[in-house]
Amino acid sequence: MTSATDAADATENTADHASAADPHANDAAPYGGGDPYADYRYGDFAFTELVDLADRRLGAGVIAANDEFFAERENLLVRERAVFDPERFGHKGKIMDGWETRRRRGADADHVFPAPEDHDWALVRLGAPGVIKGIVVDTAHFRGNYPQGISVQATAVEGSPSPERLLADDVKWDELVPSPSSKEQGRPHAPVRGHAENGFEITTGRRYTHVRLCQHPDGGVARLRVHGEVVPDPEWLDTLGTIDLVAVVNGGAYEDASDKFYSSPTQIILPGTSRKMDDGWENRRRRVRDTNDWVRFRLVAQGAIRAVEIDTAYLKGNSAGWVALSGRDGEAGEWFEILPRTKLQPDTLHRFRLPAQAVATHVRLDAFPDGGVARMRLHGALTAEGAAELRRRYTELTG
Repeated sequence: MTSATDAADATENTADHASAADPHANDAAPYGGGDPYADYRYGDFAFTELVDLADRRLGAGVIAANDEFFAERENLLVRERAVFDPERFGHKGKIMDGWETRRRRGADADHVFPAPEDHDWALVRLGAPGVIKGIVVDTAHFRGNYPQGISVQATAVEGSPSPERLLADDVKWDELVPSPSSKEQGRPHAPVRGHAENGFEITTGRRYTHVRLCQHPDGGVARLRVHGEVVPDPEWLDTLGTIDLVAVVNGGAYEDASDKFYSSPTQIILPGTSRKMDDGWENRRRRVRDTNDWVRFRLVAQGAIRAVEIDTAYLKGNSAGWVALSGRDGEAGEWFEILPRTKLQPDTLHRFRLPAQAVATHVRLDAFPDGGVARMRLHGALTAEGAAELRRRYTELTG
């Protein structure tokens, strides 16, 4: 079975194995009032710069779970951070903003604790299939009721498989974060901390469509993030013909930006239209004259751009004043003009037909002098060279 390079050792905030002697070593202190995030243990993981393949905006969903007695599985993929209301209780107990299962019990009065292999699970369909680079298991507000350990498996099943199909015996699951049974029985190999961001670097280098999050033996997880690089199906893109060459769901990717103070530039290339002001790219106010803000993207592969859309929806007093779009063909290619410096209107969708198609692998959007952009679309088609390169990469990551 394919497995990650010791996932527990590859993350800074995964608990040390020495804590296994005390099963409560990773607990957070009980809530003491005031700001519930005051004692939250944040992580710092480089892979979180990559797109979240399990983002609901890409079409991700939690399609099944074996138990969700206290809190619904769908909460795992909510975009906003988990909230906590100490006074909120329901008929089943404390209402938590996450996925929480009931307490597992042993087989009989002589074996009151669950067996080492017992666990709860949730199946997640990735919104965009791709190569997983890192996983964040967020246990915010789960202080004494978080799982003692977690494991994560992944598989690649094309189409829209049902939970029953995914759980069939002939479906092969690769282990991304090892389960307790893969090492020493009775001790989780990937323990987690309560009320904390727990990160796991993944190095399998394969393309996946679904993941399975397991809690050992039970407990609660507030949020799940699956960061990586989108790898689209080349046959699907070929069937579509004209596509958005920079869209995340088609394999486009954010590479770098001058400023990301208020929000991530990745949001510019998300599907659909923005829903509010922070659902796009907004930078801070630029005060240095004769400079400007910019963001750079990599297209899915070499493509011929025929039309451009720039949307400033919900950006009214803070949209970019002017923009320009440049492209280059290849990592070492020279930058050339696609769209000259053009004035934008606030809260408006702008459409531009290019006088001639622009062949590129990368683009740079410049904002003058600063300001926000909600969405950008680059309509065109893959070149023969780009299509061949995408097929080669797809075959390499799925073979």
